[in-house]
Amino acid sequence: MKNLFTAKLEIIGINPFVYIPEEILKEIFETSDRNKSPIPVKGTVNGKEYTQNLMKYLGEWRLYINMIMLKDSPKRIGENIEICIEYDASDRTISIHPQLDQAIKENPVAQKNFEELIPSRKSELIKYINNLKTEESIQRNVEKIIRHLHGETEFFGKKLK
Repeated sequence: MKNLFTAKLEIIGINPFVYIPEEILKEIFETSDRNKSPIPVKGTVNGKEYTQNLMKYLGEWRLYINMIMLKDSPKRIGENIEICIEYDASDRTISIHPQLDQAIKENPVAQKNFEELIPSRKSELIKYINNLKTEESIQRNVEKIIRHLHGETEFFGKKLK
């Protein structure tokens, strides 16, 4: 991996991050053929592999460093860490669970509201259902998501709009 650099771990709010050097950002923009957030990337943090998105926030590009990428990352603010980074062209599409897909398609209001959700919110709902183990919990939560998409209930503590 060619884009290796050392950066100071910083924090904004509760989110640890590093700034990406300008020459590396330029290379990622060229390779990805985009310069709008999010940009999928992969690499290593202190030798440990990760997949993540580069995000632009308050006019600055940041690589957020979570606890999966770096153990105790919030406690390590101020440390210098070694980052390798490159554009990740792999397909990160997550398949929607068939029961959730069917329930949304059978309900025009739910379908309209689901389609209007921002991509990260859609992904959050899809991942949640996909990670459930029992048919009971899948069915119960599909029903709850449909009620949520009707604006009747919160899901993950969030209202529809």
